[in-house]
Amino acid sequence: MAESLGGMTEVYRARSGICHNLAMDQRSPIASDQLGADTALLDRIREWGDALGFQALGFTGVDLQQHEEYLQKWLAKGYHGEMEWMARHGSKRSQPNALVPGTCTIITARMDYLPEGANAEQVLSQSELAYISRYALGRDYHKLMRARLGKLARQIETQLGTGRYRAFVDSAPVLERALAENAGLGWIGKNTMLLNDKAGSWFFLGEIYTDIPLPPDPPQATQHCGTCQACLDICPTQAFVAPWVLDARKCISYLTIEFDGVIPEALRRAMGNRIYGCDDCQLVCPWNKFAAQTREPDFAPRHQLDSITLATCFGWDETTFLARTEGSAIRRIGYSQWRRNVAIALGNADTSDAVVRALQSAVDDPSAVVREHVLWALAQHTQR
Repeated sequence: MAESLGGMTEVYRARSGICHNLAMDQRSPIASDQLGADTALLDRIREWGDALGFQALGFTGVDLQQHEEYLQKWLAKGYHGEMEWMARHGSKRSQPNALVPGTCTIITARMDYLPEGANAEQVLSQSELAYISRYALGRDYHKLMRARLGKLARQIETQLGTGRYRAFVDSAPVLERALAENAGLGWIGKNTMLLNDKAGSWFFLGEIYTDIPLPPDPPQATQHCGTCQACLDICPTQAFVAPWVLDARKCISYLTIEFDGVIPEALRRAMGNRIYGCDDCQLVCPWNKFAAQTREPDFAPRHQLDSITLATCFGWDETTFLARTEGSAIRRIGYSQWRRNVAIALGNADTSDAVVRALQSAVDDPSAVVREHVLWALAQHTQR
């Protein structure tokens, strides 16, 4: 096995009779004893996944035609904003075999991340506190999950022999929620999140693309959102154009993480104290009453980020920001974008000497984008 997960690696030598990539499957029909062997293999892989900290594994093929059609319509509307990478990779996102030639099966993994810590609703209700999306309070999940998926692949290698695989955790053009839905791990809800009737939606997803031909799990037969549209109604910026249709350009998660420019003034008040991401559509979802807190210590809040004040966040110099966000998903937005986000939240906070002083200290910030948002924030307090 190669050290890097970036390339295809031999992991499976045993014969199996099903391949979801029809172009690859030129073998004779499978025997019942082979089906039984494949089912037993799936059970063993699930046991290995559980031992590695995954709450569920699902198996699916490469057919994403329905999701591909939706993706193209969504991109054509421009709802992806400045996330040009969403359209850059052509068919690779919706055609797994174009991304990793020879892919037969995709193993999709779920890992719960909801941490202990300050109550999310209480933090949102206190304007002097900074709200950070629950997934980003602890260690960056990308490295943790990718390492676990690599261990899972090595166990398959040890048990079975040759073959090929590639693991992804938000690291390539992958329709992870569509794959997880096809693999029976839940259904895509009206808020575009994957929902599970026993676990809600507070979880990460990762994938192993492989040429190991394995029996697929059936998708969930029905969706369970019904007439509920709590997630659509609660959205602070009304970013949902319709059920299952998100205009990312108005989404707070996009604005605070993916977008590094000047945030439209019309959206700033609605952002409240959310400085990194937004969880409102998950917090209100009835299915999340079944969500369990994570078993992963690495996802526990670091540096009191679950209840930190805005003034403290704004007071960090760049060295402190880098130290406090080391090993965190937050670091990737950079110091200036962090300051921009916090400035907006300070503008939305209740007026106090501490808030105004914090903003006044940044009127000469080196970043023109930060200065613009600081001046806007100060104006909010002057107008009250």
